[in-house]
Amino acid sequence: NSDNGKSDDWLGWVSGAGSKTVLTVPALDWVSKDATSYSFPKTTYPNQAAYDPYNSDAGNGLLANGSWVSPPPDPTRVYTPWNTTLAKKWLSGLVNKPDIVNIDNEIEIASNTHQDMHPIPMSYDEELSRVVTFATAAKEALPNVKVAAPSTCSWWYYWTSMVGWSDTTAHSNTDFLPWFLAQMKAKEAATGKRLLDYLDIHYYFQPDTSANDAAAKALRLRMTRSFWDPGYVDESWVSDSPQNHQPNNKAVWLIPRMQQLIAQNYPGTKLSIGEWASTADGDITGGLVTADSLGIFGRYGVDYATYWATPDEKGPIGLAYWLYRGYGTYFGSNSVQVNMADSIEGIFGLYAGVDSGKVSLVFVNKNTSPLAFYISNVPTGKYFIRHFGGASGNAKWQTTTVLKDNTYTVIPAYTALFMKQV
Repeated sequence: NSDNGKSDDWLGWVSGAGSKTVLTVPALDWVSKDATSYSFPKTTYPNQAAYDPYNSDAGNGLLANGSWVSPPPDPTRVYTPWNTTLAKKWLSGLVNKPDIVNIDNEIEIASNTHQDMHPIPMSYDEELSRVVTFATAAKEALPNVKVAAPSTCSWWYYWTSMVGWSDTTAHSNTDFLPWFLAQMKAKEAATGKRLLDYLDIHYYFQPDTSANDAAAKALRLRMTRSFWDPGYVDESWVSDSPQNHQPNNKAVWLIPRMQQLIAQNYPGTKLSIGEWASTADGDITGGLVTADSLGIFGRYGVDYATYWATPDEKGPIGLAYWLYRGYGTYFGSNSVQVNMADSIEGIFGLYAGVDSGKVSLVFVNKNTSPLAFYISNVPTGKYFIRHFGGASGNAKWQTTTVLKDNTYTVIPAYTALFMKQV
């Protein structure tokens, strides 16, 4: 199945802008044959719960009680076969080669997202087999490409499969991700070739902040602690119902936890967070969560992370990226240790980097009140400065300032500030 060169165009556009490219390689047995076919016509399945408002014959495949219609549809109605031969032909034919390939996307829930062509729940063993098969094909077609997998959708499926706990039990009560890493290490030992370069996971904050009132905003701003803090008990079902065999399992402790699993089961593998989001792209608190998260990723050594999905570049999320990388002035590529006199990580983030001998700093005030402090033990002199946030939410500004020894600084409420040595 050809994508009419769209992948090539996209890869060329992204690499031309100076970014690394990530391309997803399907790993199921079918891919879409066109952009118009549909699996659940009303003429075949008349009692579906909902239909496409623009095509009254196209249903959602679900009955009113939430169960799938039966029998499953013929996959050839919508799909065309897919295999490693076709994958290698596609990858080899790309003019613009990807730097990284993901082996499918959230394949563990295929029986839900692609029930029309993979209705059987995905097991540990099937997922491993598909990753190994298509990772091998990708590296044969593109010897220099790096492979990221399994691109697991959420915290629940880090530890089990769609089959359920019987699948975990059948694998010596070993949680899925550590089992997967150990198996990929064993494959390298057997073949002499590394097939997994990045442990890729998707992470979405689990606390409910949908009310977006003052309490929800405060929760949103402190839940970035789930990325790094072993003492932060997650304010969600994660802590209410731990469902894994991991230590300290009422805390997410995401980045150090994943790094420990890698060190224990497949050293040398990098860590990527292939999807994450702020939970409120249009709210200033979402922008502050993003600015805080980007600093955390640098401090704790995430190798790459990609935001889901495409935020407004002039909105809070776009401004968080602008803060670190706007107009060719970048935050330092090497993290530097910072120390705060008070432990206030719940309301304040401070990150430092250095590049070509120039120090850069980011301050994130997640509090509803201004924060005042002294900046010390950094090079004195002229600094470029920019910020966003404040009472208006999306206001931004840039100028220059001078730092002296023990410079007294006030960061307004709900504001993120960038400084870089000139």
